[in-house]
Amino acid sequence: MTRRHVLATTLLLATALAVPAYAEDKPAEIRIGTQKGGFFPAVRQRQTLENAFKPLGIEIKWIDFQFGPPLLEAINVGSVDFGYVGDSPPIFAQAGGAKIKYVAAVKSEGNTQAIVVPKDSPIHALADLKGKRVAFGKGSSAHNLLVAALEKAGLSWSDITPAPLAPADATAAFVKGSVDAWSIWDPYLALAELKENARVLVFDKDVHKPNAYYIANTDFVEKYPSLVAKLNTTFASEGVWANSHHEEVAKAQSEATGVDIEAVRRFVNRSSYSVVPLDAEVIKTQQAVADRFAKLGLIPKPVSVSDIIWKWTPGS
Repeated sequence: MTRRHVLATTLLLATALAVPAYAEDKPAEIRIGTQKGGFFPAVRQRQTLENAFKPLGIEIKWIDFQFGPPLLEAINVGSVDFGYVGDSPPIFAQAGGAKIKYVAAVKSEGNTQAIVVPKDSPIHALADLKGKRVAFGKGSSAHNLLVAALEKAGLSWSDITPAPLAPADATAAFVKGSVDAWSIWDPYLALAELKENARVLVFDKDVHKPNAYYIANTDFVEKYPSLVAKLNTTFASEGVWANSHHEEVAKAQSEATGVDIEAVRRFVNRSSYSVVPLDAEVIKTQQAVADRFAKLGLIPKPVSVSDIIWKWTPGS
C-alpha cells in the first residue's frame, strides 16, 4: 500500500468516525414538561413545536405533571429538558441544589390564582385566616401566594394550620369542608368557583406581583443553547397567537384535559401568554419571593436568583 493510499484510508476512517460525533451534537428528542394550565394543549394540537424542530431531526415529547415541584425534580434529574412552572417551585429547587436555569418568563396580571373559601364562610378578610386550616401545594406558586397574603395581613405562618396538599387532594378536602380556605391556581380555581360556588378572598394581584417561568435543565442549556433559544422563540410566537385566540385555546384545553369548557373559558380569558426574557423587574420580583421564603425558614438557605438565569436575547 502506497503512502497516498494510507493517507486516503486514514481520511476516510476519520470521516466515518466523525459522523456519529456530529449526530450527537443534537438530541433525538426534546422532552417538555407541562401542567393543566397554560396554553400547551393548543400548542400541541397546532403541532407548532413539532413543525419547528422536525427539519432538525428532533422529535418533541410532551410530559404532563399535576403541579410544579415534581416537574422541576424531573428537570433536575434530566428526565425532562424544559418546562413551565409558577414562581415558587424554582426557588425551592434552587435552594435544594437542583440543576436548573430560568430561560424565559411569562408576566402575569395576577388573575389566575387566588385564595378561596366556601361561599358561606365567615372568612371575609385575610386577617380572618388566623387559626384556620388552609390548603396549598407545597413549594408551588400557591404556597407563595399564601405566604404573601399572610404577610400583608400581619399574620405569621404559625397563625394558621398549614395543609400542604396536591391539587386533587385539596379539591376533595375543600369539597368535604375539611379545610377552611384554599390557595390554588387555574384551572382548579375556575372549577372551584363554578362547581363549588367558592368565593375568592384575594387574587394574586391583591397581595403581590406574580410571574411564571420557563425552566430548563442546566446541562441541556449549556449543551444546546441554540435549541433553548428556538424553544423560547417558538413559545413566544405561540403566545402572541394565543393572546388573540382565546376560544381556540379554551377548546383545545377542554378537549385535552376533560375540564369543563366554561371553567376553561373563565381562566383563559383572564390569562396572559406573552413569553419574554427575564428583565431586571422580573428578577427583582422573583428575588423577593426567594427572600420571603428564606426569612420564614421555608427553604434551607438563601438563594440568589441571578445565579441561575440564562440570558435570552430574542432574535439572536
